[in-house]
Amino acid sequence: MNTLRISASIRAFRREQRMSQTVFGEYFGVTAQAVSKWERELSCPDIILLPEIARVLGISIAYLLGAE
Repeated sequence: MNTLRISASIRAFRREQRMSQTVFGEYFGVTAQAVSKWERELSCPDIILLPEIARVLGISIAYLLGAE
């Protein structure tokens, strides 16, 4: 899993939408602390969340994972 691509995509989308980490996390049932860790590459979202994260970001799962 390409954590850099996931982290950068989440951070860029959230900032572009002027969305707090709390609000972004509410989409997926996680805390702001979890989103912060994703953005800082300290952890990765659970694999079950990846399709929904990709959908919200408007990108493919392959792109999110760095396969495109």
